[in-house]
Amino acid sequence: MRWWDIGPVLELEHELFPEDAWSAGMFWSELARARGSAASRHYVVAETADGRLVGYAGLAAAGDLGDVQTIAAARDQWGTGLGARLLSDLLRAATDFECAEVLLEVRVDNTRAQKLYARFGFEPIGFRRGYYQPGNVDALVMRLSDPATSVPVDGPVQGETTHG
Repeated sequence: MRWWDIGPVLELEHELFPEDAWSAGMFWSELARARGSAASRHYVVAETADGRLVGYAGLAAAGDLGDVQTIAAARDQWGTGLGARLLSDLLRAATDFECAEVLLEVRVDNTRAQKLYARFGFEPIGFRRGYYQPGNVDALVMRLSDPATSVPVDGPVQGETTHG
């Protein structure tokens, strides 16, 4: 993800997460930590062959812990494997950052995402009550103990490119 992706990312962010969408400032802050020798973030976008942004994902690393900050796929991409490819990219980055484990939060009502994470070996470890605001929706916290051994999904969706 680069600065010029923030506009299209925000459009998709507001479409998918209208109540608790990230702001432009939040993405700018994350991208500021994604370059250079002290980088602790990895952000990627997925685009169709005609340049339409259809997904994005981000990971933060601190010490030996990775945290999936965000992952999203356009609704017309659901069921295509895009989410799995984005998550695979984040887990490869977690391995590059030498993370021993990866955590994430997912809305308790987002069973589609929970199933994806479980396929990769994430296990539920707790809840964060009222985590998603302003809707006051709980988050399920999930952990993957060794991202290097997770099942990777290689290759882009037909006509899709990714860049980070």
